[in-house]
Amino acid sequence: MHIQHVSKTSKSPDETETIGRRLGARLRGGEVIELVSDLGGGKTTLTRGIVAGTGSQGRVASPTFTLTKQYDVPAKPDNNLRSILHADLYRLQDAGLMTHELQDVIGDPQTTLIIEWADVAAGVLPDDRLTITLAATTETEREIRIDYPPSLAYLVDEESAGSGE
Repeated sequence: MHIQHVSKTSKSPDETETIGRRLGARLRGGEVIELVSDLGGGKTTLTRGIVAGTGSQGRVASPTFTLTKQYDVPAKPDNNLRSILHADLYRLQDAGLMTHELQDVIGDPQTTLIIEWADVAAGVLPDDRLTITLAATTETEREIRIDYPPSLAYLVDEESAGSGE
């Protein structure tokens, strides 16, 4: 599979959230989005934007202690998306019982999965996923790299898309 990528610079949490909103507005349902960064890297801020971009009124908070949070998405005529499941596996050594929950969600055409600290569930996640890496360059600035297969190119801003490895 030929993975493409696009890189963006966010100078503030507001810009990171705006990038997320643009992405969220393009979701159709059934996507898997892996978020990669250090602690405090902006994963929850980006997720807040993604959820808002779908039209959801859900109040986004990191599910570090609950492992998952679900956000309802209002129905739109041009897609199947009805909910977002936000998973944070930071506290897990292995996916364990979460494996079944993740398998139930992956491929559900009405649910998009956003997953943090996905390395513990690597064997469960599909190759056909969006991987967003956030790297802090200053206290507020982030370099955001989005790696995506051709099947998910519709999620990326056309004017900034480029080919990768």
